[in-house]
Amino acid sequence: MRIRLTSVYVNNQAEALKFYTEILGFEKMADIIADNYRWLTVVSPEDRDGTQLVLEPNENPAAKAYQEDLFRQNIPAASFFVDDIQKEYERLKKRGVKFTLEPTELPGTPSTIAILDDTCGNLIQITHLQNF
Repeated sequence: MRIRLTSVYVNNQAEALKFYTEILGFEKMADIIADNYRWLTVVSPEDRDGTQLVLEPNENPAAKAYQEDLFRQNIPAASFFVDDIQKEYERLKKRGVKFTLEPTELPGTPSTIAILDDTCGNLIQITHLQNF
């Protein structure tokens, strides 16, 4: 058993695609339109055969409420791992990304995290694990 897809709800798929590809650097993998539905995924260029992120529309009221509640409670909708969190933080800041948490070491763990706003209704955590 493997995880091939995971989703984040977004309030605008076109804007999400732009942010996740042009700003974060992911690559579009699938973009299929059927009637009023758009199946849209992105993947890391560092792992093109890895897990795809579905940019899922939040049109369902339950999805919208879930997304809004996570955001309001400052809970990231997803976590991405990076090799050098300071370098990634600086790269994204230069691209205009707003962070709600600058790189912060978590006491008692080998982790440093930062949290960014994806402009599509989500907070996204980037994580660096030392010696992992």
